Amino acid sequence: MQGFLAFLIPYIIFNVFNQLKSEKKKESQKETNPNSSQAPSEHYTGDYTLDYERIKQQIGHNWDVHFREFLLGDTGVRVAIIFLDGLSDKELIEKHIMMALMQNFTDEKYDESSFKNGEVLQEFIKNRILPISDLKEEQDIKLSATAVLTGSAALIIDGISNALILDIAKGKSRNIEEPVSEALVRGPRVGFTEILSDNTALLRKHGENSNLFIINFKVGQRSKKELIVAYIEDVADPNLVEEVKRRIQKITIDDVAESGYIEQLIEDNYLSPFPQVQSTERPDRVFAALMEGRVAILLDGTPFALVAPVTLGMLLQSPEDYYERWLPSSLIRLLRYLAASVTLFAPSLYIAFVSFHQGLIPTKLALSIMRAREGVPFPALIEALIMEVAIEILREAGLRLPKPIGPTMGIVGGLVIGEAAVQAGIVSPVLVIIVALTAISSFVIPQYNAGITLRMLRFIAMFLAALFGLYGVVIFFLFLCSHLVKLKSFGVPYLSPTVPYRAGDWKDFMVRMPLKMMKNRPRLLHTKDSTRRKD
Repeated sequence: MQGFLAFLIPYIIFNVFNQLKSEKKKESQKETNPNSSQAPSEHYTGDYTLDYERIKQQIGHNWDVHFREFLLGDTGVRVAIIFLDGLSDKELIEKHIMMALMQNFTDEKYDESSFKNGEVLQEFIKNRILPISDLKEEQDIKLSATAVLTGSAALIIDGISNALILDIAKGKSRNIEEPVSEALVRGPRVGFTEILSDNTALLRKHGENSNLFIINFKVGQRSKKELIVAYIEDVADPNLVEEVKRRIQKITIDDVAESGYIEQLIEDNYLSPFPQVQSTERPDRVFAALMEGRVAILLDGTPFALVAPVTLGMLLQSPEDYYERWLPSSLIRLLRYLAASVTLFAPSLYIAFVSFHQGLIPTKLALSIMRAREGVPFPALIEALIMEVAIEILREAGLRLPKPIGPTMGIVGGLVIGEAAVQAGIVSPVLVIIVALTAISSFVIPQYNAGITLRMLRFIAMFLAALFGLYGVVIFFLFLCSHLVKLKSFGVPYLSPTVPYRAGDWKDFMVRMPLKMMKNRPRLLHTKDSTRRKD
């Protein structure tokens, strides 16, 4: 007990001392700055000199912020326009704003005596002088400074207790081109750009639709960006729309550099290797998803839009499936499922058969494989890992190299390394064929991030096959199925319409039935209007 008191008493004294010290420090700060509690208002006062100095204190330290003072015609009223070099349209400022304000007031038909009233002067400038479509009043100095830093111009006029914010942003953008990551043989040659207004215009151009709702959000705590949520109001499930809005409003990260940030922050299970939000550069794919009852998310500064919810079947579908007739589209879609299975299981099955289950291989094929493997110093797992890792390195190198030499480097590197490895006796020719087939199959998958997922899971299957043979492959498949059954995207089962089973939705799953038979929207989305095609 005495030991406990010996510890407690010094602890209490130490805390009391620290508290008194902090209070004394606060009192000394108040004495050195007695007016700190009476900070100046952040609103415009109408005093031109004071307002000009205060906004200059906010953003005047930035090299690219320009301050231009001039007089309002012959009235003698002082005016300042603040804009950002590079983002604001300087030609528009000079020819349509400054010229109008500096010259039009010299005309004798204007009654200069009425301009002594600040409100009358402001209304006159807004309604008769400035030919700017997007113009608003702002009383808060910090908000007007923020508007200037995003490309708008702020107009401060003596005697007016607010600033006029002119939306004259002019950012440089690239032309609308065909998406690089989602090329089609038949379909629109149009892709999103980095300008959000251009992307929303591409959605609007798909057809007259007054029910296409586009809702605006600001994301990012320190660096704010524009984000929109798009949906068809009379089709999309209101609960889905509200859930998407709720997750976006909960984003509290400093900066959202790309839509991949949004995808990772709003997905259901961040530990899952499978993408739970679809990313695409194609406006036609986004609009088709909206017409099904899904929700699209577009972020300023990136050409990749997000579509939610997503299912596993969507990742193996392409917009071209609907532009061609149903028979070739269905066969190609089945081919993609086969390619996904080869990508995931081919190397692990090779390891299992060669290492554990030679008796299950046909005799002639088994003898051929054994002759090819004669002299190979490594077990099947190490042999497969050498080739798989080499292919992944070549694939990554091909992406990072300049475009003219990237594909050539990948092809030549693969041929040289494969041939050299076989000649050196490090790997068998059969494995080289399997690895090449696996790599080619991974490129068949339309969604790049889905292909990455299968390539990553392939290594887990290979290790389990090396430990337990076919039992390991079966265990991997069962764990994969159990994970996919539990996985959801915004409340929608990831394996739908397989689990839960919906017979009507199978018309657009592994095969694509004729359009005349696809009369209803997917039932899994619980849309307001379930009918897509009326007889």
